[in-house]
Amino acid sequence: MVTRTLRHVELFTMRGLVTILWHQVPAGQPAQPAAIVACGGAMGGLLGPANGLYQELGDAWSAMGVPVLRVSYRRPNDLDSCCLDVAAAVQLAADAGARRVVVMGHSFGGAVAVRVAVAMDEVSGVVTFATQSAGCEVAPGLRGRPLLMFHGDADEILPLESSQIVTAMAGVGELVVCEGDGHLLAHSATLISNRLTDWLPAVLGTTTA
Repeated sequence: MVTRTLRHVELFTMRGLVTILWHQVPAGQPAQPAAIVACGGAMGGLLGPANGLYQELGDAWSAMGVPVLRVSYRRPNDLDSCCLDVAAAVQLAADAGARRVVVMGHSFGGAVAVRVAVAMDEVSGVVTFATQSAGCEVAPGLRGRPLLMFHGDADEILPLESSQIVTAMAGVGELVVCEGDGHLLAHSATLISNRLTDWLPAVLGTTTA
């Protein structure tokens, strides 16, 4: 335990070290049977887009009874390896009592999130931020599970069309266009946070509002 509510987990494998920052529900606070798992882009990282969104989600949602697990990949930009890392975090959350898990990913991590959701029934929904479309060809396998996407219309790395393509492949999903924002979604933190506050409770099956 790093603090009373933040746990640092290291998973040692023959192919590297998976690091997870696990925002746990405070003692005395009822835990809800749900969790959020978040992953970064092709370079890895734990903070997420929008100026540290994952840290803020971890603090806020764990205080409301929903643990948040932030994943640092063993080998960033290796799609198969990163999917296994995030799947391991989903399994840890499920073993700890989560019956519904939302997986989030930024950029390259959007493809990771989609692929893990397709492979694991524990995942009840997916959120992507400025996702790439490569690697998301399996999106029809979401089988109608909720998909929420954020993308800036001034993205200098991956165009808005990337998220539009994934939405079309999935056949479901809501695409929130962050007007004037770039790949890091640095100016859309409030927009993203507000939309997630509305969207997550129903998908997680929680009473959190």
